[in-house]
Amino acid sequence: MKNVKLISLALSMLICFVSMAQEKTITGTVTDKSNLALPGVTIIVQKSKKATQTDFDGKYSIQAQTGDILIFSYIGMNTQNVTVKQSTIINVILQENSNQLQEVVVVGYGTSEQEDNSYYRPVEKRRTSKPAREPKGKMVSLPVSSNYIQAAPSQQVVIRGTQSISSKNEPLYVIDGIPVKAKQFAKINPNDVQDVKVLKDIDATSLYGSRASNGVVIVATKNGIYKNLTEKELDAKLKIANHIQPVEPSQEDYNAFVENAFESPKTAPLSTFSIDVDNASYTNVRRFINNGQAVPKDAVRVEEMVNFFKYNYPQPKNSDPFSINTELSDSPWNSKNKVLKIGLQGKNIPTENLPASNLVFLIDVSGSMSEINKLPLLKQSLKILVNELRKKDKVAIVVYAGAAGLVLSPTAGDEKKTIIDALEKLNAGGSTAGGAGIELAYKIATENFIKDGNNRVILATDGDFNVGSTSNSDMEKLIEEKRKTGVFLTCLGYGMGNYKDSKMETLADKGNGNYAYIDNIQEANRFLGKEFKGSMFAIAKDVKIQIEFNPKQIQAYRLIGYENRKLRPEDFKNDAIDAGELGSNHTVTALYEIIPAGVKSDYLNEQPDDLKYTKVKESSNNYNAELATIKFRYKKPDGDKSIEMVEVIENKTVGLEKASDDFKFSTAVAWFGLKLRDSKLISNKSSEDILKLAKQGLSNDVEGYKAEFIRLIEAAKFDY
Repeated sequence: MKNVKLISLALSMLICFVSMAQEKTITGTVTDKSNLALPGVTIIVQKSKKATQTDFDGKYSIQAQTGDILIFSYIGMNTQNVTVKQSTIINVILQENSNQLQEVVVVGYGTSEQEDNSYYRPVEKRRTSKPAREPKGKMVSLPVSSNYIQAAPSQQVVIRGTQSISSKNEPLYVIDGIPVKAKQFAKINPNDVQDVKVLKDIDATSLYGSRASNGVVIVATKNGIYKNLTEKELDAKLKIANHIQPVEPSQEDYNAFVENAFESPKTAPLSTFSIDVDNASYTNVRRFINNGQAVPKDAVRVEEMVNFFKYNYPQPKNSDPFSINTELSDSPWNSKNKVLKIGLQGKNIPTENLPASNLVFLIDVSGSMSEINKLPLLKQSLKILVNELRKKDKVAIVVYAGAAGLVLSPTAGDEKKTIIDALEKLNAGGSTAGGAGIELAYKIATENFIKDGNNRVILATDGDFNVGSTSNSDMEKLIEEKRKTGVFLTCLGYGMGNYKDSKMETLADKGNGNYAYIDNIQEANRFLGKEFKGSMFAIAKDVKIQIEFNPKQIQAYRLIGYENRKLRPEDFKNDAIDAGELGSNHTVTALYEIIPAGVKSDYLNEQPDDLKYTKVKESSNNYNAELATIKFRYKKPDGDKSIEMVEVIENKTVGLEKASDDFKFSTAVAWFGLKLRDSKLISNKSSEDILKLAKQGLSNDVEGYKAEFIRLIEAAKFDY
C-alpha cells in the first residue's frame, strides 16, 4: 500500500513537472484599431484562471501552455479570445463596443468622440472643433511635506467626488508616467516631488481606463528620477531613497571650533583664508531638520551652508579661471553694521574640452556600512557618476573592510555595464582598514596617472575608521603625503548615528579635495550628476584670499564662517601651504561683517591707543574711496607656482532693500547658520525676519533648492 502511494505521488509530481515544462511566457501589446496602446486590459488564461493586466504602454506578460485560451477584456471594448499556438508573442487589437457610444469625452490633450467615459480613448485622429480642457486641479487634499516622514502603508487616499466601482475607494497612482501600487506611492520622498495633480471622473478614465474609476494621482518628480524603471528597480530605488528611521547622533563626531571674533584693522590689518567649496554641512543640517532633530552646533559650518547654493555671478572675461564680484550692504542681524560679500565664479569649461579622467572609487564595505542609507545608497550614487563618464575616462574600484583590495582594474568609462556590475556585487561586513584603503587607492591612481588629466580618488564612507591609522592627526599626515602625488580627492559621506564628519572634513581639507554629504539619491544626483563638472574637475587649486581693510573706514571686521580655513598672513605667499580647489563653473561666496569707523558697538573691546611699537603709521592719504584691497593667489591644476590677482573694493554701500537677490539670500543663509550655532555676535535671532529676507532673495531657483531652504527655516526647532 505504501509503494502504491509513493508511485501515485511520483506520477503526480511527474505530471506537474511536465505541465510546468509545457508552460511558456507569452508577451505582447494590446492596442485599439488606431494602433494606440491600451493600459489596464485584463488578460485571463481560461483554464488556469491566471491573470494579468497591460501596463501603461499596453504591454503584458503571462505564463500559458500551447492550446490555452487567453481572454482579453476591457470596459468599452469587445472581449476577444485568442488561442495560444507555437508563437510566444501575441499582439491583440481590440474593437470598440458600438452599443456603448453615446457622447463626446474631452481629455487632457484634445477631444474625442466616445460613448462611455470609463476607458482610455485615443484622440489624435479624431479631433473636433471643441476646445480642449485641462485636467482638473492641483492636488489639495494630499499636502507634500518637506520632511522625510513615511505615510503609513495602511493609509488610504480618497479623491473627493469620485464614484467607486470597487470595494476599495482607492485612486490609481502614476509616478513619472508609471502606474504604481499604493505602497510604492507611500514611499515617495516628498523632497523628490516637483508637481502633483489629481484627475477624476472623465478626465481620469479617458486617459487611464477603468483602473482610474476612483481618480488618478499623478506625481512628477524632479528630473524624472523614477522614469522608465521596472517594478523591481522602482522598489529598490524607493527603498534606498526614503524612510530611513532617524537615529540619534550620539556617536557622531564633529570638530569643535569657536566662531570668528571681531578684529581691528589697526592690530590685525590682514585677513587670510583658503576658499571652501564644500557643502556637506548644509546637507547634514538638512538631514537633522527633516528628521525633527536638534542640530549639533559643531555640525554647522556657515560657509558650507552659504556655498551649497549657486549665485548669479558673471563668467570671467579674461584668462583668469574665475571672476571676482563684491557687494557691500547693511547687516540684517546687527543694524549698525555692514556686510561685505565676496563672490568667485569659476570658468565654465565645455564638457567636450574637459581632460580625460583617471578615477579610483575607494569604497568602505565594512560592517558599519550595511544600513540602507550607506552602501546601498552609495552604489546607486556612484551609478549616477558612471553615467557621466566618456570613453577616454577610466575607473578602478578599491574596497576596504578588514583589509583593502582591488575589485575592478582600470576600466574605460564607456564600459558602464562592467563598472556597474562590479558595484552591484559589493556587500558590507568586517572592520574598517581605512588607512590601507587610502594607500592602495593612491597607488592605483598614480600607476595610471594621466598627464594634464583629472586624476582623482573618490572616497565613499561613513568615516568610521577603526583599524590602522585612526586619529585625525594620523589621517591628516597620511593624506598630506598622498597629496604630493598630484592626485585630487573627493570625499562622499553617508549615514547617520555613527557618522564621522570630523575625519571626512580633515581628509578633504588636507588632500586637494572636496567633501559632500549624501543624504538621499536626490543629493547624489545634484552633486555627482548635475554638478559633475564642478565636483570632479578642478580649474584652480590652492586658492587663497587675503584682504587688507582700510582702518580709516573700518573699526572692526570678522569673517563669517571659514573658521577651519583661516591662514596666517605669511601663508598667503607660501606655495607650500595647501588651500582649497575651485571646480568648473563653481561659485564660492565669503561674507565679512564690518563695524564702520565711529560706530559704538557692544561687540568691541576698548582698543589701546598708547602702544609704542604696534601703533599703525598715519598716512596723509585717507583712501576715503577705498574700503579694502583684496588679493587672490591660485595655482593651475598641474602647477606649482601661484598666480596673484589684486582688486580694490570701493567704499560704496547699497541699502539692504536695494541689494541684489544674491546678497539677500546668501546673508539669510548665513544668518540662519549663525542662529543654529547660537552665535553670541548677532542681536536679531528672529526666524520670521530670516524667513522674510530669504523670500526677498528667492530667484534663479530652477532646481528648487532655495525654496527648500525656506521650508527648512519654517521647520527648524530651537532650544533658545
